[in-house]
Amino acid sequence: MIVAPQPEATEAGLAVLEAGGNALDAVVACALTQGVVDPAMCGLGGLGSLQIFDPANGQATVFDGLSTCPAAATPDMWADIFERECSDGYGYVLKGAVNELGHAAVTTPGIVRVFGDAHRAFGRLAWAELFGPAIGFARDGWLIRPHVASMFALNETSVGRRPYADKLALTADGRELYLRPDGTPKKLGDAVRNPALAETLANLARDGADSFYTGEIARRIADDMAAHGGLMTRADLAGFRVQRKAPLEVNYRGRRISAPPPPAGGIYVAEALRILERFVLTALAHNGADYIAIVAEAMKIAGADKDRFIGDPDFVAPPLDRLLSDAYADECAARIRRGEKTPLVRITGDSQHTTTVSCIDADGMVVSLTHTNGVPSGVIPPGVGFMLNGAMNWYDPRPGRAGSIAPGKRRFSSMSPTIVFEGETPVFTLGAPGGAWIGPAILQVLLNVLDWGMPVAEAVAAPRFSATSDAIDISNRIPRRVEHALTAKGYAVKRSPLSYPFAAPHGITCWDGQLEGGADPQRDGYAAGLA
Repeated sequence: MIVAPQPEATEAGLAVLEAGGNALDAVVACALTQGVVDPAMCGLGGLGSLQIFDPANGQATVFDGLSTCPAAATPDMWADIFERECSDGYGYVLKGAVNELGHAAVTTPGIVRVFGDAHRAFGRLAWAELFGPAIGFARDGWLIRPHVASMFALNETSVGRRPYADKLALTADGRELYLRPDGTPKKLGDAVRNPALAETLANLARDGADSFYTGEIARRIADDMAAHGGLMTRADLAGFRVQRKAPLEVNYRGRRISAPPPPAGGIYVAEALRILERFVLTALAHNGADYIAIVAEAMKIAGADKDRFIGDPDFVAPPLDRLLSDAYADECAARIRRGEKTPLVRITGDSQHTTTVSCIDADGMVVSLTHTNGVPSGVIPPGVGFMLNGAMNWYDPRPGRAGSIAPGKRRFSSMSPTIVFEGETPVFTLGAPGGAWIGPAILQVLLNVLDWGMPVAEAVAAPRFSATSDAIDISNRIPRRVEHALTAKGYAVKRSPLSYPFAAPHGITCWDGQLEGGADPQRDGYAAGLA
């Protein structure tokens, strides 16, 4: 079974499973297709984190492909043009938006090396066989879906980021691909054909993942960077390496939760679970005021600790043993029981414009991937057909902070592709796009399944809330009486007008060998399986 937020991507992954591919093959094919049909959210110029469980050895492995600051970056290079943090916490506002729009915003992309390294280690089908669906959609075309249309029309000036129309229009290739003749972004039902991307994908299929970093594609990217004042060079591309790691693991009510370690977002979910294990949550009304208050405080504690302590472990050693200890979980739970409210002025995190895919195959291999363009830069080097990430927006332009700019540094990312085990058997995998909302969303879906016993489709669709600041954000499907009760407890509550806000979790459960998939209804995808 495979699940993804785009129907074309799910279709691509299913086709690979039908052709005899394993879960890793299917996820790579699915992800390559996602880059074609969600071009601002993800693609070859992006970054990501992949977790795989291999039944042959019983081990889980994380492939960290989070992007790095180019070598030319310096901690103080933008200190004098810093204006403020984005009001929603996703990045920083600089004069001229140089960290978000254009060539200086690009970090060294890591996702293609993730695909290549993971496939060399675990793939079954030939590398070139994974590219057929993506090449087909790029060559023959695809239709703008509801979520893509909403992204193309998104205007984030109110929070400090540029409208997506500016990014689509930045380059001649972008204007040709994604704008109508009147200069407005393409809309629902419009067709997109991208022969340049089809050619790039065909070259990658033929020459292998390394060619992206050292071959003709690398030359085109580097030449475009040099011509427009970008920081990234061909040496940055050639020097990028995926970090292969053991996952971060914690126990929760007798099950083992496996998530990516820092600088990815597993620590947030793990710490919150450790705290919440001290409460009998099912004694409360699900999504009632008392339940929301307890879970929200765990979210805020984990979020504040993440902000203070978690960065690139190569630059800042994270105190994981203390944050995940029994003593600290007991202390945090006691604070919540006393009614203490953890202050959290704002969380800074990565872009909400991300995507995910999870798969379980017939042999028991489990793969979960989350990948993104970050805040997309708008940069499409001539002739390559894909947009480069704008992840320099994630780095704090003020020197001396955990998230400050430094050459080779990986910024904290909320991405947390997760696998749940009963004993040694994987029973649940999930991931979510959604920036700083990823952790709260994955946390709630885990609680919905593991505490409340919900089927995964119900668990990912249930109303959610989020506490990434002093306020609690709630879905429009959470009743007003609950909102009023939270207000009476002293919380500021912000109601979203959306029915399915706060990230978009997708997952698969495998209880007693029976696969069930769940796709968040706010996106356009679905789960599909083979009998």
